[in-house]
Amino acid sequence: MTISRADIEKVAVLARIRLDDEQIPALENDLSNILSLVDQLSAANTDHVEPLAHPLDAVQRLRADEVTESNQRDAFQAIAPATESGLYLVPRVIE
Repeated sequence: MTISRADIEKVAVLARIRLDDEQIPALENDLSNILSLVDQLSAANTDHVEPLAHPLDAVQRLRADEVTESNQRDAFQAIAPATESGLYLVPRVIE
């Protein structure tokens, strides 16, 4: 399958891509090669080919949801500039 210069210019307009006149022949050749490769792939007989496995079918091993660290809130708040009732106090940024 080949692609014409008019097709390339139309797609460039739709994609809002500016093409120089020097770029179009090379682009025409490249796109024609890609389309011919797609035609070759489409011609392949895939009747007896089973689908490949999908990576999202795998099951992940999960660990138990257990607390593994101790509560260090008091140690962290001891070095904070301002706290009250277990909360950090920060300057107002929105009035």
